[in-house]
Amino acid sequence: MELTNSYLIYPVSDHAITLDFGQEMNAQTNQRIMLLFQLLQEKNIAGIKDIIPAYSSICLVYDCKLVLKIAGGISAYAFLKGLLDALVIELSNKISSNTGRNLKLPVCYDPILAPDLMPLIETLQLGIEEFIALHTNTSYRVYMIGFLPGFAYMGTVNKKIISPRKQNPRNIVPAGSVGIAGAQTGIYPIDCPGGWQLIGRTPIQIFDANKKQPSFFMPGDTVCFEPIGIDQFYEMLKQPSKWD
Repeated sequence: MELTNSYLIYPVSDHAITLDFGQEMNAQTNQRIMLLFQLLQEKNIAGIKDIIPAYSSICLVYDCKLVLKIAGGISAYAFLKGLLDALVIELSNKISSNTGRNLKLPVCYDPILAPDLMPLIETLQLGIEEFIALHTNTSYRVYMIGFLPGFAYMGTVNKKIISPRKQNPRNIVPAGSVGIAGAQTGIYPIDCPGGWQLIGRTPIQIFDANKKQPSFFMPGDTVCFEPIGIDQFYEMLKQPSKWD
């Protein structure tokens, strides 16, 4: 593992390398990751099979034999480390700008769809309208997609509604359920087990494997939630997804 200025570069296996800016979750670091992600996509380096951005790191999965063909007599790891070092320098010369979209998503906070909402507001000593306002009056950054296809880790929630994961996860969480875990909020893309505190549900299908872009969210997006009533939720649920 090598320390280079403010980041680490290290092998994950014999066919993957990671560049890591640290463990802190913040928008500035994640912005650097997303700009690196864009640069790597633009370069389209032969032999790189996958590019995986996270909160503060980016991982390259590569075909060692293909990379060696363009490595100029050095190892595949050394070649890719040099590439990443050069891209960090190139990144420093770029003008930082928002790399994602601004999205607005309807969420119904009716207790029928939010089994943890009433227990949470009692624990936090908040009124239901205050809780909803605190959750919807914040713009959230999508830091990464993980855990499940299309599951967006978003932050950061207002400190007044920070809530721990449930000690006993549910066997099934319905798709579209909006949850809080610590300082993060997220939406379950499919029916699955889960331990986040469920505070609402969106009628929008946020993952569709049949679409060209199957995930509604992408890292770097900014998301705002818009409260809707239960009747509007069920009406919107009947409508087909309008995103590509």
